[in-house]
Amino acid sequence: MTQKRARATKKNPGMRVHRFAGVALGGGKTDKTAVAIVEYYPEQKRVFLRALREKIRSEGEVSGDQMLFHFLTEEEPGLEIVALDAPLQLPKCIRCTLKCPGFEACKQPEIRWLWNEHEARDATKRPNKVFTPYTERCSEVYIANHLEEAFHPPHALGANAAPLAARAHFMARRLEQVRRAPELIEVFTKLSVWRMGRGLKVPKSHLKFHRHAVDSDEARHFFLKQLMERELAFLYQQDMKAMVENPQAFDAFIASLTAFLKFRGQTEKRPPHFPKGEMWIEFLSSIFTGSEVGETGRLTRAGCCLEFGSG
Repeated sequence: MTQKRARATKKNPGMRVHRFAGVALGGGKTDKTAVAIVEYYPEQKRVFLRALREKIRSEGEVSGDQMLFHFLTEEEPGLEIVALDAPLQLPKCIRCTLKCPGFEACKQPEIRWLWNEHEARDATKRPNKVFTPYTERCSEVYIANHLEEAFHPPHALGANAAPLAARAHFMARRLEQVRRAPELIEVFTKLSVWRMGRGLKVPKSHLKFHRHAVDSDEARHFFLKQLMERELAFLYQQDMKAMVENPQAFDAFIASLTAFLKFRGQTEKRPPHFPKGEMWIEFLSSIFTGSEVGETGRLTRAGCCLEFGSG
């Protein structure tokens, strides 16, 4: 599918707008990367998918990294938050510069937290394998063990995510150096889809298999249709078609919505005693979906497009 040009939005000097990007990152030598740009108009209480760019890749001697950087900084300036679905922080043992006593004896807060988690699971999980703090992070362990469903984000330096972590780390360094740099957040789109979908009353079967199942295009279509029918976000038909056909484009859009929800203060707060030095993965708070209150929450337009509340 060909790349889509960003559609120009009519500028109104008196109209406030906030802009967010979601990046579904692919390998640096592939054409799998997709980016979505959403705009939020607070006075009108509307969210628009302004631009969707698919298959960002190298062109001649210009790398896919430079193409992505140019799109996020030159073609789409003024972004407030950029959400990436890849690790933005390396595991503690890779970041650490101290003399290493081995993580069995380590007193660093991140490692002690991981040990506490391991010991807490010991009574209920067999076998309870010891963690590897040079491949996994506290946020991944928390998501895998403390939510309403069993989610298992890939380890930051596991076999699948490590190349994406390296690329995300490289892109983050460049983006942080630009003038008026956007806030960078990390998202786990599978969890974002689940939490948003529960608020939308999307069937669990659609939410669990929105990417790789045989009928995953049907699941993505149903999810997007719910957003449109409830007037929670405006999508162009050609973009909706692209997101149904391409799971990377869909994930980029979900990441951009998560950035918007972060701006609105509607993402999950860091848990108590979570290590301060560890990056948190952003996803919709359970208090807006009913996940912890008997499924009583629902998606509503009360006060703001895409505001999740109890009605």
